[in-house]
Amino acid sequence: MSTISQSFASFIETIEPTKYHLETLIPARKKSAIENLEETFPAGSSMPFMHASLMGSAEKKTIVRPIDDIDVLAVFSNEKDAYYKYQFDSKNFLYRIRQAYDGVSTQQVGARGQAVRVFFQSGGHVDVAPVFPGGGDDYLLPSGNGGWITTSPFKANRWFTGRNQDLGNNLRPLVRLLKKWNREHSSRLSSFHLETMAATVFTKLGSDRRTALKNFFEWAPSFLVVQDPGGHSGDLSSYLTWSSRQDVIRSFEAAKNRCEKAIEAESVANLSEARRLWRIVLGEDFPG
Repeated sequence: MSTISQSFASFIETIEPTKYHLETLIPARKKSAIENLEETFPAGSSMPFMHASLMGSAEKKTIVRPIDDIDVLAVFSNEKDAYYKYQFDSKNFLYRIRQAYDGVSTQQVGARGQAVRVFFQSGGHVDVAPVFPGGGDDYLLPSGNGGWITTSPFKANRWFTGRNQDLGNNLRPLVRLLKKWNREHSSRLSSFHLETMAATVFTKLGSDRRTALKNFFEWAPSFLVVQDPGGHSGDLSSYLTWSSRQDVIRSFEAAKNRCEKAIEAESVANLSEARRLWRIVLGEDFPG
């Protein structure tokens, strides 16, 4: 029988993206989503489409299987003063973007409805966030209420990459485990929020995933309020109501208690009980 450490290694391997996902599936979905933009907003249009980049979990490489959602930043040129046409009406800008996907299933998504979700018949979707350049690392994104917000996703990604390096490249695998926990327990936390919390909680991080999970859940209530590392969105927990915050804190406490009991069971060689508890925390896919 494998050890609990080996079970964790096997589980992480089954949830992390493969070479096929990173080099074929994700680029293909990105390409498919932006083909409509390239066709609808060519160089000669009044609002030329410039380029698109992966962002979020796909760019950070913290995405977990099954891969159902990919985030793409779609940058439009302001060379013909297109931004000024929509300066006080970003809803119309977003509606114009949605028109590029006529005949394709879409919906507006995001904390305030700032992105367009493009669905694939084969399953999965791409969230397209249309923006104008805002100078440097900054981009102007529809706010969902007619105005605009400034966002710096690549600055935030560089910060996360730096934290992963500082923590001995142990942050990414831990974040993937936390995302599985989040999926198994009502998906109360946004991906960006959870990633930033994990990157903030630890000052050092080893390769013992069991202890790292226990420590995260123990310390997480004190780090529920974290600031946007991109520097613009403020408190990343602002989407949570008072009631949902209490639910999240209770989830942290329950997970911490199960982690402690699983570690204790392992210490007395009760591996079946340890695995049972880890399956509750991480889902039934955890090796039995």
